[in-house]
Amino acid sequence: FRIMAGKVKWVTDIEKSVLINNFEKRGWIQVAENEDWNFYWMSVQTIRNVFSVEAGYRLSDDQIVNHFPNHYELTRKDLMVKNIKRYRKELEKEGSPLAEKDENGKYIYLDFVPVTFMLPADYNLFVEEFRKNPSSTWIMKPCGKAQGKGIFLINKLSQIKKWSRDSKTSSFVSQSSKEAYVISLYINNPLLIGGKKFDLRLYVLVSTYRPLRCYMYKLGFCRFCTVKYTPSTSELDNMFVHLTNVAIQKHGDDYNHIHGGKWTVSNLRLYLESTRGKEVTNKLFDEIHWIIVQSLKAVAPVMNNDKHCFECYGYDIIIDDKLKPWLIEVNASPSLTSSTANDRILKYNLINDTLNIAVPNGEIPDCKWNKSPPKEVLGNYEVLYDEEMAQSDGTDRDPRSRPGQSTGLKGSRARDSGKPVLTTWK
Repeated sequence: FRIMAGKVKWVTDIEKSVLINNFEKRGWIQVAENEDWNFYWMSVQTIRNVFSVEAGYRLSDDQIVNHFPNHYELTRKDLMVKNIKRYRKELEKEGSPLAEKDENGKYIYLDFVPVTFMLPADYNLFVEEFRKNPSSTWIMKPCGKAQGKGIFLINKLSQIKKWSRDSKTSSFVSQSSKEAYVISLYINNPLLIGGKKFDLRLYVLVSTYRPLRCYMYKLGFCRFCTVKYTPSTSELDNMFVHLTNVAIQKHGDDYNHIHGGKWTVSNLRLYLESTRGKEVTNKLFDEIHWIIVQSLKAVAPVMNNDKHCFECYGYDIIIDDKLKPWLIEVNASPSLTSSTANDRILKYNLINDTLNIAVPNGEIPDCKWNKSPPKEVLGNYEVLYDEEMAQSDGTDRDPRSRPGQSTGLKGSRARDSGKPVLTTWK
């Protein structure tokens, strides 16, 4: 049998040996010269090929893959925003309390994505919004790229016109007919630690979208810039000030190769509890969990919930100086390469714990199993949301039942296994 099918994409030889050893211990895979059994960790390109109509490939029950067929509904920057906007409108039509707005017309519970427009399609809407606050700064990102590639900041309309206007026709055109951009209001008041900007990289595992069941990994980390933050317009082009991506920061003169400019989430929590208080810190992390669940709910109706699939997403969250979290983007293939010794340990455990949930421990993979593992095999994961449990409790769409405001995580019994598991926050 094969655990995953497709093209091999090992990140490093070390990680390859770690994974092979892990599988050998479980008896899932026989590693021999002729490789009678194969393990493949799929890239997003391979997933497209496997699920394409032209290929006509069908996975068998013992083949499980690490992406949903149309994962890009959440992981492409433009589609993520589009789906969240659609989700809000649907809740408004239903009269859901989740879509409640304040006196200024802002969502009370669903305002977690910066104001964003697609270019070139929404150019006129963007100009209208820009003129309301001409001193604002905006960040432009290509929709289909990662690692900070192609990102730049603007604070004048002339800058975007220079980027996009065809001088002969005087009409707005994209630089490339294939490449679209999103432009978002820049969070220019980020929470700073040591004067430096940072964001959070959090790992979230989704085992099924219908019903939605997701797990939060407890060992996320903060990524710091190497240069102190300044909102000065003279530094708009200095990406070492504004972008936290390791792919960018590692080229800075002040990059530290020992700690990699990273803090664990637990260290961040300790820092915030000591400087802002425990109650405020708990509220912040509750809101982060809320954002993650609502973003997954936004894409659940359009996601192809193939039973052979699971997915480990890399969520990027920025916290502003008022301790409000903002969802920046979601990554389909969060980096599994190690930039530090701590990184290697974290990502080894991440892979191990992910596979423990995606595949019944020590057994032949079976896409038909109920994907409700017992608590003892979750490792560093904890159940973030279980739609079946939330619906049975009758608290699924009540904003007052946000995480941490009621009983929080609680023990229950899985319907099929009879074993105690964490079910859901309420």
